[in-house]
Amino acid sequence: MSERLLIRLRADGDLAWLALDAAGRALSASNPGVPSAPALARAQRVIVLVPAEDVLLLQAPRLPGARAQFLKALPFALEDQLASAVEDLHFAVPDRLGAEPVALAIVARTTLRGWLERLAAEGIRADALYAETQCLPVRENACSILIDDARALWRSAPAQAGACATADLAATLAMLAAAQPAPSAIDLYDLRQSPSPPLAFPGFSVTPQQGFHDALAFFAAQAEPELNLLQGEFAPAHRQAPAQQLWRRAAALASAALLLLFVYYGIDYWRLARQSARLDDAARTMLHDAFPEMDKVAGDPRDLMRSALTNLRGGGDSGGLVPLLGRVAPILGGTTRMTLTALEYHNATLELGLRAPDVPALDLMRERLAALGLKVEVTAANSGSAGIDGRLRIVGAGK
Repeated sequence: MSERLLIRLRADGDLAWLALDAAGRALSASNPGVPSAPALARAQRVIVLVPAEDVLLLQAPRLPGARAQFLKALPFALEDQLASAVEDLHFAVPDRLGAEPVALAIVARTTLRGWLERLAAEGIRADALYAETQCLPVRENACSILIDDARALWRSAPAQAGACATADLAATLAMLAAAQPAPSAIDLYDLRQSPSPPLAFPGFSVTPQQGFHDALAFFAAQAEPELNLLQGEFAPAHRQAPAQQLWRRAAALASAALLLLFVYYGIDYWRLARQSARLDDAARTMLHDAFPEMDKVAGDPRDLMRSALTNLRGGGDSGGLVPLLGRVAPILGGTTRMTLTALEYHNATLELGLRAPDVPALDLMRERLAALGLKVEVTAANSGSAGIDGRLRIVGAGK
């Protein structure tokens, strides 16, 4: 599977391409025309080289601010050096900005769109676009020159490069010789099969470079430039599309899970609310059965039940039913002649139903209870087959 597909887009719109393996080695000679569909499908990265005549390489001073602020201020800082309106130009800058002067690549927006439309018409979606001159090597005090038939590319500094007719190369070199600093050497890559007439480079030390007879093979052997023209609104999005689709699916699943969680907790809240309402109803029913007088008292049934039981126990003092029973129980349990048949307590009054053998025994029980300091009276004494059914009322027992 090829790792890279290198495509050259000429000024006349013609294409040539070269497939490279993972190590950057060419899998075949360069091919004219549009890359085949299998070659496009196999490519992990598509690199397109565009005509150098349409791309201006410059250096700009590092302006203060972050990268986004730098991009906004940059066009207006260079406005005096550009022939076109800055609104019509696209500025490419490095991903990371250092403190040194910043390398730039500038191209007309309409030209860049035209290239992308030409590629899209052939089913090509580029990951990177570079000017041909960006692929020329740079050496201090030297100028790299690539001669490809009647056209020559040159680069004398990272941000100083251009293209010209081979016949005009001498005039271009004279211009470079007058520049400061001027290169003193030439690294010459002459790809012509039979150079004629031979070129003269007076004043320069020329080092012919061998081993290349094809421009695409030469470009493929160079390191990929850092300054990609496809930035900002022109940044490629197709390579990220599968990942973005996965992220969208993950976000949809997370949203669905969150929605289900809310639904679950909503249903659980509704279930617990109904259960709580049933428990409240059961508590009120129990409160009504035990303490009917609390029906008219507002409040939580549990609090009302707790209050009623506290009052029934006499709170924390010596009154109430429980302390009173603790006083009378030893008297009642101390005789076998009398049986307790009923017990009622309300409004701090305790009524005891007793079965005694006779009236004197019932009266004796009254006297023994009264001896405890209680106010006791006999409210009933009825004769029966088993003895006397009597009732004793202990008044003020809650006080």
